[in-house]
Amino acid sequence: MIAGHFGFAAAVKAKEPTVPLWSLMLATSWLDVVFIPLFLSGIETIEPAADATGPYGASIIHANYTHSLVGAVLLSAIFGAVLGALWGRRAGVVLGLVAFSHWVLDLVVHRADLPLLPGNAGGIAFGFGLWRYPAASAVIELAIVLAGSWLYWRAARAVAGERQRGRADLAAGLLLVFGVGSLAADLTGFLA
Repeated sequence: MIAGHFGFAAAVKAKEPTVPLWSLMLATSWLDVVFIPLFLSGIETIEPAADATGPYGASIIHANYTHSLVGAVLLSAIFGAVLGALWGRRAGVVLGLVAFSHWVLDLVVHRADLPLLPGNAGGIAFGFGLWRYPAASAVIELAIVLAGSWLYWRAARAVAGERQRGRADLAAGLLLVFGVGSLAADLTGFLA
C-alpha cells in the first residue's frame, strides 16, 4: 500500500505547504524504513498468506515492533520530535501524525497482523483485511493517490506564480505517475 501512503502525504502537503514534500513522503513510509533492517536481521518477518488470490496483499507481515500500535506511536513521536527540533513544533507534530498515518492506513488493508504491543506481547492484533479483496483494495488505494495528487496540484498551482505553474504541474504529475506505477507494481507482483 505504499502508493496510498504517498497519496496521503501529497494531500497533507496541500494543507501544510511549509513542510517539505520529501519529509512527508519519508514520514508516511517511516515505519517501513525502520522495518527493513529488522526484516533483514530476521527480527521481523513476512510469510505468504494462505488466502491470497494474487500478488497484491499476498503476505502476512510480522512487523511486531515497527507496526505494533505502541511501536508505531513511539516511532512516530521520535520522527516528529527530531524533525520538529529542526523545523519547529508545528512541522514536528504534522510529521509525527503523518508517520502514524501509516499504521492507520495499514489497519484497513492488513490482515490481523498489526499487534497492540511490541513483540506481539499479549497476542492482540488488528487488521480489517481489505487485502483479501484485491480489487476493492486497489480501487481505494488508487482513489487516495488520485485525491492526494489532485489536492497537491491544486494547492501548488494556487501559490505558484505564472512562471512556477509548470513546476507545480510537473511535481503533481510525477506524484501521480509514481503512485499509479507503484500500485501497478503491487498488483502485478513486479516487486515481489
